Amino acid sequence: MLLGTVVVQGIGKSSLMVIKVKKLIAIKKSEFQEIIIAECEDFGKALILDGYIQSTVADEFIYHESLVHPAMLLHPNPKRVLIIGGGEGATLREVLKHNTIEEAIMVDIDRDVVELSKEFLPEMHCGSFFDKRARIVIDDGKRFVEKELARESKYDVVIMDLTDPYSSEIAKDLYSKQFFIKISNILTPEGIVVTQAGSKYFYDEVYNDVANTVKQVFAHVMEYQVWIPSFGYACNFIVGSKALNPSILTVEYVEEMLRTRGVKTRFISGRRLVAMTLMGIY
Repeated sequence: MLLGTVVVQGIGKSSLMVIKVKKLIAIKKSEFQEIIIAECEDFGKALILDGYIQSTVADEFIYHESLVHPAMLLHPNPKRVLIIGGGEGATLREVLKHNTIEEAIMVDIDRDVVELSKEFLPEMHCGSFFDKRARIVIDDGKRFVEKELARESKYDVVIMDLTDPYSSEIAKDLYSKQFFIKISNILTPEGIVVTQAGSKYFYDEVYNDVANTVKQVFAHVMEYQVWIPSFGYACNFIVGSKALNPSILTVEYVEEMLRTRGVKTRFISGRRLVAMTLMGIY
């Protein structure tokens, strides 16, 4: 929440993080949530939804590169990618770095988040909304996936860039076993899904529920985490693969794939990716 000149952000059940605000850029109550774009003292521009920081200019690249590239590099030739959420366009930006991409569809429920991000957060989307390979759909992610099932549409990678499973009612159903089964059914035989899953440290029970759900649906699962300064915690991620074992992600493999696909990164490298994924491969 915004109180005077600070953002007071809950990072745990009984812990708060206070961030000084230099300037309020935009504030809007959409149909779904409160949207704030503010200039913060230590982090620059920030997108804040219902009191939770989603991205800041200072460190969003750590989060978005960590969310996108492990799953994208695991797939041998990702051509068609679905992003559920990701309103500020930074996840889309990272996906489009891969020269294999033919189509990337980003589905976000909140048009206001997308439009405000287009206008006020060009440092984050870097024009990705306007790339000819990108298609932006304003829809509920659950409803969109059900329509894709009916059309028998298939994706190589599905990236779930949603609010935390414990922070918002909007995304709650999208972490269920039923939804992950639907995701599995719109993936190609070598298809991969990745989701951010909030903080295992502060919300261990909720995180474990999500991780166990993914393990029930997918043959191969990888868990990893990375510290995000503006979140105030290590953010956890889960990859589910139908056929590909994440153990192929060696330092040499990752570096070669980044070079081959022309992917330039600020954070992710072979060594960092491997170090992150030592949390567990199943």
